[in-house]
Amino acid sequence: MDNLAFEMHEDAKQNVVSMGKATTISRLEKKRQWSLTSIFLVCLLACTITTAVGVLILSLVYVNNSQPHSKVHLQPETQPLQTATIPIVQKAIDPKFQFLNHLPKSKVFEFSGGAIQWARYRNNVKDYLSIEEEAFGSSLNSQRSQMTLGTLRIKSSGLRAPHWHFNANEHGYLVQGTAWIGVIDSGAVVTTYNITAGQVIFFPKNTVHWIKNVGNEDCFFLLFFSTHDELQTLDVDDVFFSTPEDIASRSLKPEGGINFIRTFHKQKEDQGVNLPANLAELVVNASYIQSPDSRVWRYFYDLKGSKEYLFPGGIIQLAQYWKNRSELSNNEKIFSEFLNQHENALTLSTLRIYNNGLRQPHFHFNANEMGYVISGCAEVAIINAQRTIEFNIHIGDVIFFPIGTQHYIKSTCDEDLLLVLAFSTGDQLQTLDMDDYLQATADHILAQLFFKKQSEFKKIPKFKEDQAINLP
Repeated sequence: MDNLAFEMHEDAKQNVVSMGKATTISRLEKKRQWSLTSIFLVCLLACTITTAVGVLILSLVYVNNSQPHSKVHLQPETQPLQTATIPIVQKAIDPKFQFLNHLPKSKVFEFSGGAIQWARYRNNVKDYLSIEEEAFGSSLNSQRSQMTLGTLRIKSSGLRAPHWHFNANEHGYLVQGTAWIGVIDSGAVVTTYNITAGQVIFFPKNTVHWIKNVGNEDCFFLLFFSTHDELQTLDVDDVFFSTPEDIASRSLKPEGGINFIRTFHKQKEDQGVNLPANLAELVVNASYIQSPDSRVWRYFYDLKGSKEYLFPGGIIQLAQYWKNRSELSNNEKIFSEFLNQHENALTLSTLRIYNNGLRQPHFHFNANEMGYVISGCAEVAIINAQRTIEFNIHIGDVIFFPIGTQHYIKSTCDEDLLLVLAFSTGDQLQTLDMDDYLQATADHILAQLFFKKQSEFKKIPKFKEDQAINLP
């Protein structure tokens, strides 16, 4: 039989348990709600504080910036760097000055016995007188021209003091005057000779030499040096005065010993080109002897008396090494061989172009070219990979054509254009003219290149005589 009391008790017990569970769940839910509320309040408080701090900082910055700057005193080393830059306006350099130097406008180095001017590279850019001169010098160096040019003027009785060059051979062309030359070999063998206008001199690197004007008019030389760097030269008097007295005395063993050495006094002025005011008192019965031809022709070449290469528009003469020596005289053979024995020797040439004559477009395989205008005027153009550069040249101008660069020269004056040219090779000069390489190219190749019928190229004639310098 069912026990009702028992059933009621069980129900009550279950109810109590259920109510306990409900109460516990309610407490947990309330606790969870409080935790979320706390987190929300904390975050809100943090945001409020952050916002307040930000506003405070902005306020302080604003107040600081609004104060007069005259009240702020900074030491020079603590002042902020200036961010604004001042634009530098540079004068545009005409590209022609890579190939042209107006030498008459360059600095004249004056001496008691004459003057020197240079078309050269300089290590110190401050030594250039103009940006145009700098452009030319930099071009010589960057193109490794192996050439520097100088003009040397020596007054009557003046002397280019004995000296030598550490880093270059020297090749000279006498434009005017009469001079006596001296060269001292390594074996202390002295070679002396006389030269006149139109002749060439050659001094190998590290060879002591001098030049004495023995005529009544000024000597005017064009001097080419086989270096594109700063020329390095040492005069004999500078060596002497830089040597300690006792060393000089022991070396020379003069009568009077060191007391004699002490009688020498270094002059205040550079004696590079020398002409003492009392020269007549110092020198008596000077002799200017000529050494045997076998020695002289190593350092000398009669360019004006050499073979002329005739063209319709002008004349070329060359002082160079010749592989085929059959047409050379015995003396010319001496010069040719001696030139070829020296590293970085140069070739010298004269180029005469008649009025309206054209040295047609050409280039040199094995040499840079440098030239000086003796007379006349001309139009010159250089055709390189970037552009064609045209300019005019006049007396005293110096021009430069890098190896392999196509160029032409057209005489534009009534008188002949006369250039003295130097080439950076001691070997035989190798040249190719435009008419030669076009004639040597097959007609069908030219037709394809120029979009013209092959038969059209038959209109270009083949000349019986060389047209290196032509006339219309």
